[in-house]
Amino acid sequence: MPGKMVTIDGNTAAAHVAYALSEVAAIYPITPSSNMGEYVDEWSAKGRKNIFGLPVNVVEMQSEAGAAGAVHGSLTAGALTTTFTASQGLLLMIPNMHKIAGEMLPTVFHVSARSLACQSLSIFGDHSDVMSVRNTGFALIASASVQEVMDLALVAHLSTLKSKIPFLHFFDGFRTSHEVQKVHQISYEEIASLVEHKYIEEFRKRAIRPDAPFLKVGAQNPDVYFQGRETVNKYYAECPTIVKEYMEKVFAITGRKYKLFDYIGAPDAKKVIVAMGSACSTIEETVNYLVSKGKKVGAVFVRLYRPFSVEDFKAVLPKTVKKIAVLDRTKEPGAIGEPLYLDVVSALKGEKIKIIGGRYGLSSKEFTPSMVNAVYEHLDKAAFHGFTVGIEDDVTKLSIPVTKKINTEPSDVVRCMFWGLGSDGTVGANKNSIKIIGDNTDMYAQGYFVYDSKKSYGITISHLRFGKSQIKSAYLIDSPNFVACHNPAYIGRYDMLNGITEGGVFLLNSEWNNEEIFKHLTKDMQQIIKKKKIKFYNIDALKISTECGLGARINTVMMTAFFLISGVLEKDKAMQLIKDAIKKTYAAKGEDIVKMNWLCVDKTAEALQEVKIPDKITEYYEAPKLIPEDADNFAKKIVEPLMHLKGDNIPVSLMSFDGTIPTGTAALEKRGIAPRVPKWIPEACIQCNMCVMSCPHAVIRAKQILPEESTKAPSTFKTVKSKCKNDKNLDYRIQIYVDDCTGCGVCVETCPAKPNKALEFTTLEEERANGQVENYKFFEKLQDNILDGAPEETLKGLMFKKPLFEFSGACAGCGETPYVKILTQLCGENLIIANATGCSSIYGGTFPTTPYCKTKDGRGPAWANSLFEDNAEYGFGMRLAVENNRKQLKLNVEKLLEIGGINQDITAALKHSLSLWDKKNSEAIIAQNAIKILLPKAINEANGEQKSILAKIAELSDYFVDKSIWCIGGDGWAYDIGFGGLDHVVAMNKNIKILVLDTEVYSNTGGQASKSTPIAAVAKFANSGMRLTKKNLGFMCMTYGYVYVASVAMGANRVQTINAFREAEEYNGPSIIIAYAPCIAHGIDMMKSQTEEKRAVEAGYWPLYRYNPAKILKGESPFIWDSKDAQISYQEFIKGERRYTALLKTAPQEAEKLFQEAENDAKRRMEFFKKLGSIM
Repeated sequence: MPGKMVTIDGNTAAAHVAYALSEVAAIYPITPSSNMGEYVDEWSAKGRKNIFGLPVNVVEMQSEAGAAGAVHGSLTAGALTTTFTASQGLLLMIPNMHKIAGEMLPTVFHVSARSLACQSLSIFGDHSDVMSVRNTGFALIASASVQEVMDLALVAHLSTLKSKIPFLHFFDGFRTSHEVQKVHQISYEEIASLVEHKYIEEFRKRAIRPDAPFLKVGAQNPDVYFQGRETVNKYYAECPTIVKEYMEKVFAITGRKYKLFDYIGAPDAKKVIVAMGSACSTIEETVNYLVSKGKKVGAVFVRLYRPFSVEDFKAVLPKTVKKIAVLDRTKEPGAIGEPLYLDVVSALKGEKIKIIGGRYGLSSKEFTPSMVNAVYEHLDKAAFHGFTVGIEDDVTKLSIPVTKKINTEPSDVVRCMFWGLGSDGTVGANKNSIKIIGDNTDMYAQGYFVYDSKKSYGITISHLRFGKSQIKSAYLIDSPNFVACHNPAYIGRYDMLNGITEGGVFLLNSEWNNEEIFKHLTKDMQQIIKKKKIKFYNIDALKISTECGLGARINTVMMTAFFLISGVLEKDKAMQLIKDAIKKTYAAKGEDIVKMNWLCVDKTAEALQEVKIPDKITEYYEAPKLIPEDADNFAKKIVEPLMHLKGDNIPVSLMSFDGTIPTGTAALEKRGIAPRVPKWIPEACIQCNMCVMSCPHAVIRAKQILPEESTKAPSTFKTVKSKCKNDKNLDYRIQIYVDDCTGCGVCVETCPAKPNKALEFTTLEEERANGQVENYKFFEKLQDNILDGAPEETLKGLMFKKPLFEFSGACAGCGETPYVKILTQLCGENLIIANATGCSSIYGGTFPTTPYCKTKDGRGPAWANSLFEDNAEYGFGMRLAVENNRKQLKLNVEKLLEIGGINQDITAALKHSLSLWDKKNSEAIIAQNAIKILLPKAINEANGEQKSILAKIAELSDYFVDKSIWCIGGDGWAYDIGFGGLDHVVAMNKNIKILVLDTEVYSNTGGQASKSTPIAAVAKFANSGMRLTKKNLGFMCMTYGYVYVASVAMGANRVQTINAFREAEEYNGPSIIIAYAPCIAHGIDMMKSQTEEKRAVEAGYWPLYRYNPAKILKGESPFIWDSKDAQISYQEFIKGERRYTALLKTAPQEAEKLFQEAENDAKRRMEFFKKLGSIM
């Protein structure tokens, strides 16, 4: 009967069962399914055994297509094999899925169902991916909750063996995959008891082997192919019966009963909803509520979607049903209905039932009980087909209104919301909290976590529920009993106390004392606290975490405060359980981290205080207006609501139909979230501009300023005389955009000024009080790019140029973004970027605020993202298009000049631009702009052929100047999934540039190993340390002989980095720059990301070189070795990063041996590169 209770998420539940019943797992990371592969890899590394007595053989492939191919091969050769994927990854598996099903090979693919990239990428959940594979021949089985994932994963693995049909087991991405629930775990002993080994024996006998040779058909012709496809019919006909059989067997050991289609509701229901996935939990809760009110409603939940058993579906429908609404969590443009709707219509053909279909919940859009009720009400009203719920469609008018709010949650359930800052540890702490409650009380518990798209320092909201009643609320909390704000910058920006219950609790982390804290709240917050008698607590968590050595990671302090206030557990027991959770969470990172967190726990109890609420409201905080009055409609109607987390209210009419948006919008955010910001000390500044180059977020700017402009400055706007040689008596200033700063401290660490640094930390409040907001606004309006005495070719001169990449959502201290920034300073006015999916696409192109921006003249980078795997080809296609457009333009210009008959001004302008045809400098841009000004008059004056040619020239007038086309992406793209395309593109010898931001892991999906990961580094999918050498991507590209290749590390050699970017841009052919980018996944202090680059080069860990084929024409060696011999210990360097020292925990017996192997491999690589100059 029901096994032990565990508090886990959906991915863990699926991985638990898959591990038990698999011998091989071929994996590749993709959100939100990556965790399944991570768990399986970790368990295997630790020696956990499956039911066959061995650890699972886990292998990471270079792509999802590669994983599917490996699964196919492993199954063909007779091993029980699984994989885990989602979204685009699932689409890459489709060709192999057809083959696997066609060959009747038993397997289970576990899928955290996710949106597909259409007008944009989305990592969140719906059924778009699963619906794209429904014709592959895989059986499709859907789970609606974490418990169902555990149970139906087992049903799928058992059913595939007997039926010989491969299964795809899916559950909603994030809503189920990442929701933490208290569930009954099925033990491996119970799982083993259900396995019928005769079906495994049958599978083994079909394995390909020379001992019993046979051939798998490679090709069939029209005479027999059709018949071959029809041979499988009986197997699919029998499949539903087999699934029912195993549902009964699982029921026998768990007490949890499932059918292919489950009905809940009134036995005489007249209105029924049909759905599958996590919506079923919300629908069930709503139906139970409505039935208790006397409503004749019901719902059918689809478990086995393919093969679709019409007989079983009809059997569960009440005979009284008159109307059915089928809900699909996907959209198929142009179809007469979505997939599940079409199946239901087909199944009920001839029945006197009105059936309509609707869409809901795309990309994890909220689906609440009130929306469920709205669907039932729609069946009573217009009941039109093709409706949507949960959005406002003011264009095609397909959305239905949600007019009535209902509360269906059990009354005993406690609801808590925690407003955190990405990377402060809030989410991790709340996962621990809900596990502590779930595992140590008799209460049910649920945790769900909402993120924005910032890589770190974005907003996170944790939704925790716990109570005696079972929790089926698969939607966000809107009436919390407890609210915690972990960052005071959220006050006035987000409506955190909206819906808080009478007598609830509000916990705030702030640096204000209890006597002054109340006046720092908005008037609305104060009124709610007083009216609803809210208990208000304040704690300076940052002070405690800093004192304990954890910096801005305040999670342990706030978690402890929650347990102390809530009283859900007795104090001493809670404190001990928190410490136990800390040890389990951080042990792999080192004993020092564990002890620091333990100290935080102890200090929290002393510091937590309840705030006395004043009798009257006298002072309050007025939040500044986020968007200026003169902002455009996009800023006012799109950006501003999203900045207040009101994006769900944006109607369809305000969205672009093709996914395009304006650039330069990140500057509107002014998040003000930094716990500390730098302050410029003019008298100490040596005017090197290194801080400008190093700043990951372009928060620090340098300008030379005309003296007459300085006189107009605010009184606090300090300048010094520029040290550059110039005849204008220029002033110099470093400006910090304090409201955009993340407080990473890279600038402070980088500043070389002695004896005192020219940058020091202070508070955001102090800098605001000192007029820095007015100062950066004034600074922004000043003339840009005054380079007198500082040529653009120099570090100092280039850093005087306005960056066209600013205030991104990258992690604080990010190692990638400084490279992107200098690229925009070098050629941003003429830049087209093809960006691979990954960190750089998320911080670079997430709706609605983007860091790519324009000059005051309106020029700037144009940016686009296709997919993860095809970025090189995508950029290559851009190059082909630009070349085509330029050829067509030149053809028409030359033809027009040959015909003549146009005015002298346009003739001279066209000839001038032709003389600059190969230039991309300011002169060429000015010449192009001159033509654009003259064209309208010329077209108006022209007749006949000249007029049509001029019109074509006007159409193509942006192409008088060639474009700089750069493909940007990480090592996961360049070394792994996109390597085939990258290799082909550089081999084509076209003028296309590639920037590889090499973090040595898949940073965007959480730090999984890539073929860039060095020996001994611990990463996800390499839990016991990487054992294989790093791919030598640079040398592989060099072997073509005509590809520019550079390896750079900005913090180690800034001039070499700039030279590499400049040479790559100027080289008339393919160029690739491999840039070392320290990452938060490395386990370092990100304040020292630039210093870490320097140490990497000094230790002989990272090479600096340039291979420039242009030098061959000059009779020079194309290879330049820019590194010096190692100056510090290699082992000392790697042991300064937790990704390496973690090996002492994950593989202690092998760690030192692997460290030595890593050092030997690095030395071998360095010697190889040093000798290249004489070879090449």
